Amino acid sequence: MRFGAKNNMNDARQNMLATEGIGKLLIRLSLPAMIGMFVMALYNVVDTIFIGQVVGPLGIAGLTIVFPLQMVVMGLGMIVGIGGGSVISRALGSGNTARAERTLGTSVLIVIILGVLIPAVGVTNLTFWLKLFGASETILPFAIPYLEVILLGTFFQVFAMGVSQLVRAEGNARVPMVSMIMGAGLNIGLDAVFILWLDMGVQGAAIATVLAQVVSTLYILRYYLFQNSTLKIKLKSLVPEGSVLREITSVGMGSFFRTTGGSLTIAIINRTLMTYGGDMAIASFGMVIRLMMFLFMPLMALGQGVQPILGFSYGARRYDRLLQAVKLASIMATIMSVFSFLIVYLLPAPMFHVFTTDESLVAASSHAARIIFLAAYLLGFQIIGSVLFQALGKPVPTFLTATSRQVLFLLPLVFILPNYLGIDGVWYSFPIADVLSTVMTLALMVPQIRDLRKEASRQRLKQVTAETG
Repeated sequence: MRFGAKNNMNDARQNMLATEGIGKLLIRLSLPAMIGMFVMALYNVVDTIFIGQVVGPLGIAGLTIVFPLQMVVMGLGMIVGIGGGSVISRALGSGNTARAERTLGTSVLIVIILGVLIPAVGVTNLTFWLKLFGASETILPFAIPYLEVILLGTFFQVFAMGVSQLVRAEGNARVPMVSMIMGAGLNIGLDAVFILWLDMGVQGAAIATVLAQVVSTLYILRYYLFQNSTLKIKLKSLVPEGSVLREITSVGMGSFFRTTGGSLTIAIINRTLMTYGGDMAIASFGMVIRLMMFLFMPLMALGQGVQPILGFSYGARRYDRLLQAVKLASIMATIMSVFSFLIVYLLPAPMFHVFTTDESLVAASSHAARIIFLAAYLLGFQIIGSVLFQALGKPVPTFLTATSRQVLFLLPLVFILPNYLGIDGVWYSFPIADVLSTVMTLALMVPQIRDLRKEASRQRLKQVTAETG
């Protein structure tokens, strides 16, 4: 593609973020993310189906034990994706392309460092980490071979997750969507090869996952190096700038602590479940987590779609557009949350039958899901509130909204309630934490929205004054 054509396409993306109707723009940016994340969620479900049907409940329990450790890696990727994406969208909104490109380079450098350090620390201490996160002696043989392969592919997981967010921040939602669809589709196909044909069990599932992430990484690299990206990966941009690095980490750390807080909470839940219900309780919780991820992926995609709109509008001082986007996204997110809540209450058993034929496991999972989802209709508002502060580059409210549910509320509840309610105490911790974190998000959002409305009013007054003066 000619240089002039590239510039025209990049200008079109910036013009789209600046002028296109909010509803149409939100759909344009969110729908590809929803499609991609739906396929990703589907692959997680299919992964569990293969393991559940071929390996059995202990295989699912093994994946459940590993999941918190995967979440830590995901959280590190979100520092790059959320923090870097916020800086890039605001920099592009203010016309500072050089800062946006330096942010991209710094983000890639962070991914490279993490890709080396995490396997070096993790692979040599597999049994220690897995026992710390609640693995029993019967689960370890299923968890160790899975985690070993997953850790070796850390670079590709962090890159595919984190850097795809940076592509979306510049207004291109198609490339991340295609990357996720390619990766998830390949993962499902390779699951069949490694688990069914080669009979490699959980290790086969891990190999399929890493190979799929390699392909997603190569596709995103191709976009930045050879296609019409607004920003480019350049050697000089890989040299970190202190202010950029600080801003990436200050904004992204909220998402990191939310994810790692969730990881710690799940680890503690696994250990608590081992005490009150044993291996089968952990397997049951694992299926509920997969279901939750599948149902709430559209909410996460909506958050990813609205963030570049909010960040660009804030950087360009288009406060009316920002407020309109927050309102519309909050309504859409609430509708999605209510729909997910109803699905779980109406059809829990048929969904869990997809994973296993063990009727006692299905009954236990259905019971747990109905309690865990009691206040799930509030999650949409929480996600949009957290995304708002991420997009504005507000580290303190970002941290609070991102971590309140998992760390401030859910974790203490998991320690306290099982002492009185047994295993149900674990399940009831979730809806109580949802209500408390929603109250906190609302308390933080109200003054912020009030301030944005004041700024919008000042701008309208200046515009009227300029037109009449």
